[in-house]
Amino acid sequence: MGRKPKLSADMKVCICKQYLDGEKSAAELSQEYGIYCNTIHRWAKSYQSKGASAFDIKLHNAAYTKEFKQQVVEAYLNGGGSMEDLAIRYDIPSRETLRRWIMKYNNLEMLKDYDPKPEVYMKDRSRNTTLDERIEIVKYCLEHETNYKKTAEVFDVSYTQVYQWVKKYQSLGDDGLVDRRGQHKSEDQLSDIEILERKVKLLERQLKEKEMENELLKKCRKSKGGDLLQGKERSEISSSQGTSRGKKLQHSMDVQMLRYQALLILQMAKSLDFRQ
Repeated sequence: MGRKPKLSADMKVCICKQYLDGEKSAAELSQEYGIYCNTIHRWAKSYQSKGASAFDIKLHNAAYTKEFKQQVVEAYLNGGGSMEDLAIRYDIPSRETLRRWIMKYNNLEMLKDYDPKPEVYMKDRSRNTTLDERIEIVKYCLEHETNYKKTAEVFDVSYTQVYQWVKKYQSLGDDGLVDRRGQHKSEDQLSDIEILERKVKLLERQLKEKEMENELLKKCRKSKGGDLLQGKERSEISSSQGTSRGKKLQHSMDVQMLRYQALLILQMAKSLDFRQ
């Protein structure tokens, strides 16, 4: 869908009214304003619960005591509402925040007091996330004026993670948030440029091997030279040096050819990139 525009509180109220009054469907509003249907549903629930104040900009993150967290978690476990309903009711910025509280509660982890301080934004708090979590994090960030710091604090991830995910999402959509670490594309999945890049890397490895062979030949010549050798030994070494010079010449030609091939491939890659 690409990057969603920043919407004012008044515009969010207007969208909610159109949806709740039946003037337009969530799908129509999604298409018109470039926002997700589930975002419209969430805004509508918040508006029904709190009115226009649901979209007031909060200057500071809320502070949550462990007693408050336990109250909300127990409300959920006792059937007091869905995570989204409870997040709206208790003014929690995201259902993901409540989900983490529930997981800790179920794992018998202690729910601690939370009082945000400015220095928390300087910490590196990277953690593993699922694709659904990354999508939700990016949506939250874009819906809150691209506030990376606030998003990182709400979802307990690092500022860098949020920034990178948002940029990837803006460039590639949901597909940009798929974790492909450790995966390699097969040949038929590669673009023309990617195929050429692989060939260049192969040539670079071959070139390095040839250069190492040349260095080895040089060392071999030095180790077999010297004024102390006489007669037959000198003659044998002279013959050996001649063979080494021939090999060196051949290696030099191979190196030049590899460099030439790499240059051609790079030129082809630039040409393809220019046409695209």
